[in-house]
Amino acid sequence: MMLWHLVLLALIQGVTEFLPISSSGHLVLLPNLTGLDDQGQVIDVAVHVGTLGAVIVYFWPDVRLGLWGVPRLLTGRIDTPGARLAFLLMVATVPVILAGLVLHLTGLADALRSIAVIGWTMLVFGLVLYWADQRGPTRKQTENWSLRDAVILGLWQAVALIPGTSRSGITITGARFLGYGRDSAARLSMLMSIPTIAASGILLGADAAMAADLAALRDGAIAAALAFAAALVALAVMMRLLKTISFTPYVIYRIVLGVILLGIAYG
Repeated sequence: MMLWHLVLLALIQGVTEFLPISSSGHLVLLPNLTGLDDQGQVIDVAVHVGTLGAVIVYFWPDVRLGLWGVPRLLTGRIDTPGARLAFLLMVATVPVILAGLVLHLTGLADALRSIAVIGWTMLVFGLVLYWADQRGPTRKQTENWSLRDAVILGLWQAVALIPGTSRSGITITGARFLGYGRDSAARLSMLMSIPTIAASGILLGADAAMAADLAALRDGAIAAALAFAAALVALAVMMRLLKTISFTPYVIYRIVLGVILLGIAYG
């Protein structure tokens, strides 16, 4: 694959993974709208691994806390902040894993990769995000995350398997409806992405690695490194901006793109 194509894919994934505008939707749109060859599973997995590394680095104190809690969780004890965080992340990941397996085994995942589907999800879930962000209370912080909220956010996250929905966007939406402030909603969404992206990488990575040749693995390594850098910058910018602005700019982008895509799909 040409270097410029790898750079483009890495930038799209890195910038859009943690913004509420759908990375998977943009990756699906790229070959559909430009005529470029589909990047294939190896590159898809690689850029996701890159963004996974970025969120781990950015939220390392929280990640370290959760990792320290895993041994206690394995012994059946949830009596420390780390064990509690690890447990709630595990609970929030179960729905998306189950839904992902169903889509993967039934082939429905490919059926949803259309411009019309992405147009509708961009538009509809963009409006839902606006509603939640404007009307949602801000009485909760990340430390208030409960088992009930983890289950609810896990169900919201499963909806993100529909291209164009945005994993970060839908979980932030759910968190805002539950009463978390913008910064806390985004933080919970990012932490939930770690086991979710890791599970997706394991599910798809085994098949991709077995089918890949040396050239594909080299391209994957380049794409992963570029996606890591792009995601780290995008994540830092978004978390800083949330201190002063709402999610409205992202909503406007989603609505405009959604209308354009529906015009293309039905035009």
